[in-house]
Amino acid sequence: MTMLHVKSKSECVWDLVSLGEVMLRLDPGDQRVSTTRRFQAWEGGGEYNVARGLKRCFGMDTAIVTALADNPVGRLVEDLMLQGGVSQKYVRWAPYDGVGRTVRNGLNFTERGFGIRAALGCSDRGHTAASQMTPGEIDWKHIFSKEGSRWFHTGGIFCALSESAALVAEEAMQAAKQAGTVISYDLNYRPSLWKSIGGKAKAQEVNRRLAPLVDVMLGNEEDFTAALGFSVSGLDEHHSKLDSSNFKRMIEKVIQEFPSLSVVATTLRHAKTATVNDWGAMCYYGSKFHEAPVRENLEIYDRVGGGDSFASGLIYGFLAGKDAQWSVECGAAHGALAMTTPGDTTMATLAEVLQAMKSQTARIER
Repeated sequence: MTMLHVKSKSECVWDLVSLGEVMLRLDPGDQRVSTTRRFQAWEGGGEYNVARGLKRCFGMDTAIVTALADNPVGRLVEDLMLQGGVSQKYVRWAPYDGVGRTVRNGLNFTERGFGIRAALGCSDRGHTAASQMTPGEIDWKHIFSKEGSRWFHTGGIFCALSESAALVAEEAMQAAKQAGTVISYDLNYRPSLWKSIGGKAKAQEVNRRLAPLVDVMLGNEEDFTAALGFSVSGLDEHHSKLDSSNFKRMIEKVIQEFPSLSVVATTLRHAKTATVNDWGAMCYYGSKFHEAPVRENLEIYDRVGGGDSFASGLIYGFLAGKDAQWSVECGAAHGALAMTTPGDTTMATLAEVLQAMKSQTARIER
């Protein structure tokens, strides 16, 4: 493994630039998608959530590279993103044809789950503007070499949208690599996204092609098994018991095959019910495993975005010059807090994250 070299802020306009689709999440609250008469609107998307977390919770300068159809739904997503503070300088607006035959904006219907009823998501994101992005549209050299970004983040959700989306991600990663920008990639395997374009085999083909360009690989047990094809005895994508020893063996296999990786990190989750989880995290860096203390029986309000908030907390630690142990604890605390509020994105403050890192109590703050 190689050590991370993070550029100083004085060299760069951006702390982090993300590439991914930003959708409109329609949340039925305590109801079900199939029976509700009312939805709360949020913006969300795996790669965007990381940039937003770094901006809103940690005060970093971040930008999103994406595309939206220019209609009222796209402008609603824009308005929601403005509240998040992530720069939209690199958002591309695609002309709308009036009905969405050629281009549209992604929708994500997600219910939270409760007790024995698991959370449920239903994506409606075919023919979206982001999925139609093609190589050559974005001036990556300008972003990474002229303006400069300390970190670049993308992942398997964006790459699953289309053949061209994966090529755009590869193009961006190559430009970031040439500019000396740290590259993180969240495997974020979603069976529904890969189902119609080749399933696990296609996911593994794409992710294995991109893995040599990655510095920081993020994922959970399903991601590493389904999206990269790794497996260890006693652990597969249906594994449900939180056991760090199995993950250590998994990570060792990943590092052996992709030695250019500097960091491999994972959340550790045992879902006892939809609303009560054991929650932990670990990362491998500097030839050592670093583990955050497990939060047993963590009460979950809305689990969507917990992994993205873990990623932004972990990345913040490295951007802030902290060591790997501090960074993984920061990520675990931020992810835990993000799951106590509705929506895909964090509502936590840095002070709350630091407090959660020191104590697992929830004493009232006066």
